[in-house]
Amino acid sequence: MWVLRQFLLLPLVAALALAEDNSIEPVGVPRCGASFHDLNKALRIQLNANANCTWQIQRNANLTVRLIFSYFQFAPSSSCETESIKIYDGPSTNSTLIGQVCYNTDAVPVFQSSSDSVTFVITTNSVAFTRNFFVFYYYFSPEKKIENCGGQLTGPNGTFTSPNYPASYPAFTYCVWHIQTAKNSKIKLQFNDFFLELDHNCQFDFTAVYNGLTTNTGLIGKVCGRTQKTFESSSNVMTVVLSTDYANSYRGFSAVYTSVPLPGPVEPDPLLTCSSDSMKVVLSKSYLASLGYNETHLQLNDPSCSPFITDSAIFSFPLASCGTTKKDDGHSITYTNIISLSATGNIITRQKSIQIIVKCKMEHNSTVEIIYVTKNNIIQNVTAVGRYNVSMTFYDSASFSKPVLQSPYYVDLNQTLFTQVSLHSTDPNLLVFVDTCIASPQPDFGSPTYDLIRSGCSKDDTVVTYPPLEHYGRFKFNAFRFLHGSPSVYLQCDILICDSNNANSRCTEGCISRQKRAISSYMWKTNTVVGPIRLKRDLRSADHSESLTKADAEETVNLQQYSFYTLSFVVLISNIITVVAVILKYHKRQAGYGYQKIQSSY
Repeated sequence: MWVLRQFLLLPLVAALALAEDNSIEPVGVPRCGASFHDLNKALRIQLNANANCTWQIQRNANLTVRLIFSYFQFAPSSSCETESIKIYDGPSTNSTLIGQVCYNTDAVPVFQSSSDSVTFVITTNSVAFTRNFFVFYYYFSPEKKIENCGGQLTGPNGTFTSPNYPASYPAFTYCVWHIQTAKNSKIKLQFNDFFLELDHNCQFDFTAVYNGLTTNTGLIGKVCGRTQKTFESSSNVMTVVLSTDYANSYRGFSAVYTSVPLPGPVEPDPLLTCSSDSMKVVLSKSYLASLGYNETHLQLNDPSCSPFITDSAIFSFPLASCGTTKKDDGHSITYTNIISLSATGNIITRQKSIQIIVKCKMEHNSTVEIIYVTKNNIIQNVTAVGRYNVSMTFYDSASFSKPVLQSPYYVDLNQTLFTQVSLHSTDPNLLVFVDTCIASPQPDFGSPTYDLIRSGCSKDDTVVTYPPLEHYGRFKFNAFRFLHGSPSVYLQCDILICDSNNANSRCTEGCISRQKRAISSYMWKTNTVVGPIRLKRDLRSADHSESLTKADAEETVNLQQYSFYTLSFVVLISNIITVVAVILKYHKRQAGYGYQKIQSSY
């Protein structure tokens, strides 16, 4: 019966897939570029040799664009220099380059814009070959969260499911699960139940499995339709992605993972931790011994910075010190230092000189730490991904000397509010820029929202922004309230961080129009939230209610005490009256009757 049901189901799934395929823009005569303004669209692209075509996606939607190249076929053995897809974060090729797809790209490329426009260019070489590509995009709100969509899984084993399972998964879903087990183990992933839209190349809905903690390399496999496949990683980290389009949703999947011990002893690894202020490297003595060295052979770029020695050698130093160099590549900032291990005190040596290159890469909203170690024991390259620590606070005046610590922050209607965004970092060569700030009556920033600042431009008449100052971004505005009785106001701001040595960075340009918004680059982006703000009349109402409550309570206590005393007095009088009545009755009996002596019978 199960086989029969599957046999009958497959034509239906194939028919639905064909129906969706017919809704995609047809190939026809190969199109070399186009401009789109739809909220979502799927494109099947076919190109021949010597093409250089540009597609622009642009819409005034105040949303973010997600662009997915779920299938690509370049000429065999082509190089990135001669044949590629280049993706730009903005409305033209003058915008920031955010990625590139080539023949040897080992991933399902997914790109996300920082604005409401994106551009991609496909270039082909002179080889006579028909290239095929499938790409779809859609606009979405990053603030909108889907329950049970992605997360961190760190136990030795566990289970997870697609959103809504076993009901149909939502349209336009993009979920990422990062799995990490104990060191010296690998991960075995089993899909016990799996039902996604069927397509030969898994172009519409798919699940991708990666051998590591990133989604830009190390693709193990991409699956769709009906399957119960098993995947294995080569180490203790794995990433699973679910991506869906706008049509034909099914029940998704249920998966279980287990950790499998790797043979051999546990290899000691260097540990790198990056924060907004510092870089920390931990090298165990056993690890140094495996390289043929000990803690006396360690040296940073600046030899005066020495490690703290316990069971391990620990380097901990501010980002802008100890010979650390800083480099920006247009969309991130990387701090690099080198730990050298070399023999000392001898005229000759037969040991290899080893360098451990440590890098802290401050990426957009990223908190995952990744370690890469080469196998040749000549150069150990250790990279950790960190984030800057940013906070937002209200101040009581334009001097920005006294922060407002109370929460909620009670203000008068139309009162000037002074707001400061602070970057907590030891790197002095950074600038903070407040790009966008929105207000909402809800802490989850659902509808409605109100723009205060957008792309560095004041959208409210009372907003005044201050020039960038060291690690601070400042602005002021007048207090307001939302209509329909909403008592609170919350602020959420997008913050850009730039290298102050770059005179043409986004942080120095201030307000720019939407057409020019993506031309300038920034190094790092995050957002921060502050609130709630409430009007003082709400506070007075609350105080008045509290005063009435206290007065009522005191009156109740006084009334209770008065009632107690009154009752006691009444009882006392009653007792006195009773005693007097008994005494009077006794005396009356004695006066009226007397005693008569009984005669004796004797």
